[in-house]
Amino acid sequence: MSETADRSWAEPLATGVALADAQLRLRWVNPALAELLAIGPRTAVGQSLAVLLHRPEWMTLAERALHEPNSLQLRGIEVPSSRGDAGRMDVSLQPLESGDLLVEVHALAPPASAETPLSATLRGFAHEVKNPLAGLRGAAQLLQRRVEDGQLRALTALMIAEVDRLTALANRLLRHDGAAARLGPVNVHEQLERLGELLHAEPVPPTIRHDYDPSLPDIRGDADRLLQLLLNLARNALEAGAHTLTFRTRAEPAVRLGERVVRMALRVDVIDDGPGVPATLRDTLFEPLVSGRADGSGLGLALAREIAREHGGELRYASRAGETVFSLYLPMGHHHD
Repeated sequence: MSETADRSWAEPLATGVALADAQLRLRWVNPALAELLAIGPRTAVGQSLAVLLHRPEWMTLAERALHEPNSLQLRGIEVPSSRGDAGRMDVSLQPLESGDLLVEVHALAPPASAETPLSATLRGFAHEVKNPLAGLRGAAQLLQRRVEDGQLRALTALMIAEVDRLTALANRLLRHDGAAARLGPVNVHEQLERLGELLHAEPVPPTIRHDYDPSLPDIRGDADRLLQLLLNLARNALEAGAHTLTFRTRAEPAVRLGERVVRMALRVDVIDDGPGVPATLRDTLFEPLVSGRADGSGLGLALAREIAREHGGELRYASRAGETVFSLYLPMGHHHD
């Protein structure tokens, strides 16, 4: 990275990023790192990297990192801020050809006894995808500026919108403290139409059919998370070998969701014509890291179920060869025990 290199890719990141010179003075910090240190980005410029690596042994490692071929990692170190508080961070020190040092700082969440294995897994996953997402967004923006064809520009706009949505989801996972989803009015049919647009952009788009109940009202939910849930169901079906997807919506009375019964639930079915769920996976299908494919992450359905439960709902399925139905149930009104 040269002194004039474009650093806009790092501006929107939740990850703290800085550039230090050969004397370990800060030349630039992004807003996320300035917030972690509780100093202004301009105030930070010219200060010693010791504002971040305040212990002498850490500064010695930073000096060594300038001359190392690979990045140096400092795990779980305590970083003070000008507010007087401190937080645990992972710090990566990457030497650059220019002789500068690229510094990445990842804030670690405080220990939470109630955190589930899935939440911990998703937090790690979100941590890993943040920077690639920023790179994808930058590439899509460059492509959008260079193409003249209206259809191609629409596709790049779709890419940018999806990267922004996934970045927002990753940010929420990284900052998750057990709070409920951010609820607002959601038209489920609009979300399904959006899902169709995303699937039509796939290299081999599926055949999509609709069977909607147009009388269904909006529900309260988190639109981004619900779209992610539905996208996970659809892509899971396609990766399992389905060619046709049917999206069906219905209202269903007196549905038990966990420990309660809701008077009326919205049911969204994602129906596929794939080979069905293997018998060996039927009892553990929604567990994290369980996948029927050698290259599968095993996170898609686990995340879908967690999002459903965040909304007070449930995710169920029925499967046989040639037809698998994943049904999302969401409460539409008051409940009785």
